[in-house]
Amino acid sequence: MGALADRPVSKQRLRLWIGLLRTARAIEAELRERLRVDFATTLPQFDVMAALARKSTGMTMTELSRFLMVSNGNVTGIIDRLVADRLVLRKAPAEDRRAFIVRLTPKGAARFAHIAKAHEGWVDKLLSEFGHAETETMLRHLDGLASRIRNGGLRA
Repeated sequence: MGALADRPVSKQRLRLWIGLLRTARAIEAELRERLRVDFATTLPQFDVMAALARKSTGMTMTELSRFLMVSNGNVTGIIDRLVADRLVLRKAPAEDRRAFIVRLTPKGAARFAHIAKAHEGWVDKLLSEFGHAETETMLRHLDGLASRIRNGGLRA
């Protein structure tokens, strides 16, 4: 048997984790660069627009922060930039002047749709070595792993 087969499964799993992390970081770096070069935007701006595109009625800053799993402070700076570019509208509802609702403007929705189409193409090309069946199998494994971790993880 080869050297890899002789390794304990715990070492293989550690290598798998490192491989997943490296791969995710490499894909993210490539997407960040393409967003910057092709659209003069950042991945966080893209993520905010994607979240807002899912909910056309808008979201509060707190909802947006929770959805993106980042602090309100991080979202505020991104929203400030998107408002300045007229891609997002920020408005205080009459019933609660302390909370702000943010939503894409028509210009923002159109811009996001254009960027999202390119983004989908980039991801498709980056992962083009995987066929339909292989992709489905990997998704099933990753979804199962994520579910197990959310539902107890390492707790024993």
